[in-house]
Formats: sequence, C-alpha cells, structure tokens
Amino acid sequence: MTRILIIEDEPDMRRGLQDNLEFEDYEIVTTGNGSEGLRLAQKEPFDLILLDLMLPGLDGMEVCRKLKEEGSTVPIIMLTARGSESDKVEGLLTGADDYITKPFGLKELLARIKVILRRVQPHPSSLREIEFSDVKISFDKYEAKKGETLLDMSPREFEILRLFIDREGETVTREEFLKEVWGYTSFPQTRTVDNHIAKLRQKIEDDPDQPKHIITVHRMGYKFLR
Repeated sequence: MTRILIIEDEPDMRRGLQDNLEFEDYEIVTTGNGSEGLRLAQKEPFDLILLDLMLPGLDGMEVCRKLKEEGSTVPIIMLTARGSESDKVEGLLTGADDYITKPFGLKELLARIKVILRRVQPHPSSLREIEFSDVKISFDKYEAKKGETLLDMSPREFEILRLFIDREGETVTREEFLKEVWGYTSFPQTRTVDNHIAKLRQKIEDDPDQPKHIITVHRMGYKFLR
C-alpha cells in the first residue's frame, strides 16, 4: 500500500487530508510539527510527503532542504497559503516536486499525487525502453540518448514522452497534457505545454523546425510518430 506522510499543523486540514486520502486507499501518517515530520521521514519508508510550509519546530523549506541534502528521493508536494512566484521557485529549488497553494480542491490534489506517484513508481515493462531514429529512451533509468550523446531531460519531459508513446499516432490535446503530466484539473493557460514541447523538440529532433516525431496538430495539440 502506498504510504503518505502529511506534515501539516492545522488540525482540521490535517484530519481532512487524512480522511480523504485514506478513503483513496493510501496509508497515512500525520504530524503537526516540522521537527517530528523530519524525524518520521528519516526513520520510516514513505512513497510521498505532503509538506506544509509554515510549521512549528522546523519550517517546510528547512525540512525539505535537510531531506534532500541527506539524499532522500521521496517526492514532496508543498502545501502553503503563500502563493507568490518567488515562494514557489524557492520551494522547487529546495527540492520539492510540486507546490500547491491553499485553498485547493481535493480533486486537484489527488490528481497531482497520482501524477507524481506514476512518475516515481514502476511502470509496465512495455514502457521501460523505446527507440526511434537515433534516440533511445530508458524510462526505468530516466536516461535518454541521441546517438552517443546523453540528453539532459527533466522528469516532466520523460512523462511527456511516455504519454506520447501511450497515445502513439493519436492527437493529444494541451488540456490532456496538463491533466496527465502536470495533474491540473483547470487549465488557465496552455503555453506551458507548448514551451515544454519546443524544448523537447530541440533535444530529440534532427531539425526542430521541421519535426519528424512530435507533430503539431493545428488548434488541437500534438501527436507522436516514430
């Protein structure tokens, strides 16, 4: 069973998250103190951590920083009422995998959790490795090569490729990318997808301006061809 650690000092929020996530069949451990949360994360195995930013003991940034400095690979979603861009950037640079601002909808949080767990947990063997042209992608190692050159690709770019391959030859809309890869349930803007696709083309296409593999479908989205 997937184990999630909730480090949240607001009792009502903590109980609400625990009840809803247990209903989704996750095993939940909770604490309202940052120092205790750090101790639990160091001592026990977890698949994901929901981490409030403002905490007694140690704040969320410090908990995240210490875990990452110790080499922890457990994904972290930060929960906070502070929604400024600088706060989000600081959280992500500290090592958080995602950042969600209070108040948030339960459906959005569940979607974000599922996206991150899908990214870090084992996938079917059919998607462990794929080759096209001179590109070789290893999803279990998160490694990509073009010819003999090792590509510097982010986990999100691997997930974009995974979705493309799952839907090979089909048009994938920008909204589907935001839902399946980013975990969003509302879509205020879709340029995020276009920007990531442009960067991915720069890495895998011989001629990014005349792509052979990631094809634009006008006014709809993109499709992948080998």
